[in-house]
Amino acid sequence: MDGFISLISDLIAEAGVKKEGFHKKCLELPGFFRPTKEWDLLVVRDGELILALEAKSQVGPSFGNNFNNRTEEAMGSPLDLWTAYREGAFNRRFKPWLGYMFLLDDCPASQTPVSVREPHFKVFREFSNASYAKRYELFCRKLVRERHYNAAAFLISDRQKGLKGAYKTPAEDLTFEMFARSLVAHVSVFGS
Repeated sequence: MDGFISLISDLIAEAGVKKEGFHKKCLELPGFFRPTKEWDLLVVRDGELILALEAKSQVGPSFGNNFNNRTEEAMGSPLDLWTAYREGAFNRRFKPWLGYMFLLDDCPASQTPVSVREPHFKVFREFSNASYAKRYELFCRKLVRERHYNAAAFLISDRQKGLKGAYKTPAEDLTFEMFARSLVAHVSVFGS
């Protein structure tokens, strides 16, 4: 994900935020349920958090366990951040922008429909026979619709082409372009 973090950093700089305002090191923010959480990219200006970004990926073969771990982490992090924000851990003047980016290995194991166990109750219909790629797409969309993150990007790429920068966006509402436009619109307000 380092390439995407560098690209996003360039977009932030082009939006007018000075380089000393964004961080790829010293990425800890205070939490409410835990002392700190390390993010993948922060923009801080004049003692105010402007942006926090989480960028994750998953490469096979163990999609089942990793899916659960990734979703639990991605749901817990914004809950912790927004609660700490509400309690005054940071920012007094405005709400920060929070983004989530996910890159999935495009392979047969991520694209094949997966069954679900329903010993007591039926799962929501959209999860029935959904592949891990579809599950991640649904997950990213729900993170934004439930206002846990301001924007999310869901990208897929196979291992060989991905090394050359190739990726696909299976959902038009979760493209990197829409994600970047939302991010740039927010940070440009705080440009120099």
